[in-house]
Amino acid sequence: MSIASLVALSVRDLVEAFASGRISPVEAMAVVLDHVEAANPKVNALFSIRPESAFAAARAAEARYRAGRPLGPLDGVPVTVKDSVSMIGWPHTHGIAANADRPPSTYDAPPALALMEGGAAIFAKTTMPDCGLLAAGVSSLHGITRNPWGLAWNTGGSSAGAGASLACGMGFLSVGTDIAGSVRLPAGHCGLASLKPTHGRVAHLPPDTMRMAGPMGRAVEDVARMLSVLTRFDERDTWAFPDEGVPYHDRLDRDPAGLRVGVLADLGFGLRPEPAVLATLERAAALLAGAGAVVAAMPPPFDEDVYAPIDLYLQVRGYLEWSELSRHDDGAIDPTVKAWAMPGRDHSATELYAALGAITRMKARLLQACEPYDYLISPVLPVVNFPAEEPGVFRERPLGHTGFTAVFNQTGQPAATVCMGFDERGLPIGVQVVGRRTDDLGVLQVARILERLRGFSIDWPLEPRA
Repeated sequence: MSIASLVALSVRDLVEAFASGRISPVEAMAVVLDHVEAANPKVNALFSIRPESAFAAARAAEARYRAGRPLGPLDGVPVTVKDSVSMIGWPHTHGIAANADRPPSTYDAPPALALMEGGAAIFAKTTMPDCGLLAAGVSSLHGITRNPWGLAWNTGGSSAGAGASLACGMGFLSVGTDIAGSVRLPAGHCGLASLKPTHGRVAHLPPDTMRMAGPMGRAVEDVARMLSVLTRFDERDTWAFPDEGVPYHDRLDRDPAGLRVGVLADLGFGLRPEPAVLATLERAAALLAGAGAVVAAMPPPFDEDVYAPIDLYLQVRGYLEWSELSRHDDGAIDPTVKAWAMPGRDHSATELYAALGAITRMKARLLQACEPYDYLISPVLPVVNFPAEEPGVFRERPLGHTGFTAVFNQTGQPAATVCMGFDERGLPIGVQVVGRRTDDLGVLQVARILERLRGFSIDWPLEPRA
């Protein structure tokens, strides 16, 4: 079997082939790992690649399928996990060169545990930028992760390796984490589907008020299938929801007629969308309206830069992580992250508390602005892309272009992405779908509607493109 024929399968097709015996999990893993050997040196998306444990997981899945007792909807499926998601015996470096010699993790974070106990075959970890505080594929430890749609272009971040690896066929699904858009941004840059779940839907460690783990894949149904596995209660996470046992991947069909959809093209601050981004958003709105949704432009919800207090909070967070590193020699941490985070040491507790208060007020304003709509669609990013070597659109404020995603980390609303077009360079353009808190299924349903209506199939860059 070739990688092209394997990647042509949805995850549903793949597990059905496993169940029927037409494809072996071991065969699928061998094809993926052979492809990794050829493609990963070009994009630099994976590290700690572990064929031995991957084949062991695949052989165990094969035995379960033969016995008619698969563990779940991802049994035997080749998947990857982000550097920042802890797994016993695996590296946990957070993308920082200073952590290169850090001992392996001693615990399994809830997303990794759910995958392992569900039979998924984890074969590698994915690269990320330092501290997860760049929306780019630049890391002092891992180097530059490149976008397979065009090696000169950025993957976005911080789930950079997840985005690049999936776009060029290295695995079927990946778990990323998202603090200001870190699942959605690389999905947008790399043509993928993704979901930042409602805060608490997917348990993760350490517990956090704005970061959560979420699934990334090449299709909405694949992402929904991974969400079905990840949504398990874990008392170690203060915010974790009870497990409702929803099979998200089996409930994606929905009639869009009558749905109230707001089109958010302007936040009221920050970068306005580039023409190609705006045109893609408008086309998505027209497709939903043509399918019967009640679509209306959403007025800008803000009249000031509400990202500024988020940036201050993240600066303090970055400074604290820098200050706890074991060594600080040259190159130990990305210079852009360090330069941006260092002012965090000078912010007083009063300033930090004031920033948190401003964030709380922002959340209330945004939730009120969302009230007339069942769902919103917006750009994932205001730009199509930027050079691979750059840490962001703005070096002095490396997360400053993430406004459309970052605000929804604060409200905790579910937000999905789906590829809805390409620019003249062949670079993907994503659209974000946002819903009310806890309506993860509805957000995935609307993303699936857009995916079906978009009118094109994706020719994945299995051979990364110059």
